[in-house]
Amino acid sequence: MQRGKHRATILIPLPIPSSCGSRVAEGGDFSPFMIIEQPSKWLRWLYPSAIWRMNPEEKAVYLTFDDGPIPQSTPWLIETLGKYGVKATFFMVGDNVRKYPQLCELVKSHGHRLGNHTFNHLGGFTVPSSRYLHNANKADRLIHSNLFRPPRGWMRNLQYITLRRHYTIIMWDLVTRDYSKHITATDVVENVKRYTRNGSIITFHDSLRSIDKLKTALPQCIEWLQKEGYSFKIFDEKLHHSRHFK
Repeated sequence: MQRGKHRATILIPLPIPSSCGSRVAEGGDFSPFMIIEQPSKWLRWLYPSAIWRMNPEEKAVYLTFDDGPIPQSTPWLIETLGKYGVKATFFMVGDNVRKYPQLCELVKSHGHRLGNHTFNHLGGFTVPSSRYLHNANKADRLIHSNLFRPPRGWMRNLQYITLRRHYTIIMWDLVTRDYSKHITATDVVENVKRYTRNGSIITFHDSLRSIDKLKTALPQCIEWLQKEGYSFKIFDEKLHHSRHFK
């Protein structure tokens, strides 16, 4: 069941200062791409081999959490997901894994999947491609995942072409905007209710900016999704970028 339509807003990606990467724990995932709750087809066409949505014929959703792990939010997220019997995918920043290896192990020990979100939460347009690719590989030495999600949802073409040879690139079908100071926990829940559909990849954040809202919103989102009959899935280990839906 589809709720809502693609927004028609056209946005031009603007460079973001590299200093934004230092605010990862606060939730520095702002991007012009990420103010569209459900990205339009033109945006999906920029990275055609990336996975934006899973099977539209299956009443299932895929919860994802970006930017962790950090002690202020990750343990609560794991506890809450466990309470509802839900598995999710955590796209981790390598430097946070370096700082908090025990939290990375906590996530894995509860049956959740890991994904690579670069080592320093780099935006693809803020650094040369060689540095970006090195940063992603540096994170992989700690995270060991075939899944990659670019911070802020964008990459230069060379970065994209190179990374898709080594990773399955996971984007999203719904950004909850839980990181935004301009919306409330209620808004996060309403975004989930309005835009979730079969196969949605739903993006939350494992960050300081998000956690206060998620303590209210995440249980409500999960309970609503369960009431609507959605099952919760994680990405298969053998998932390949050729298996995706528009």
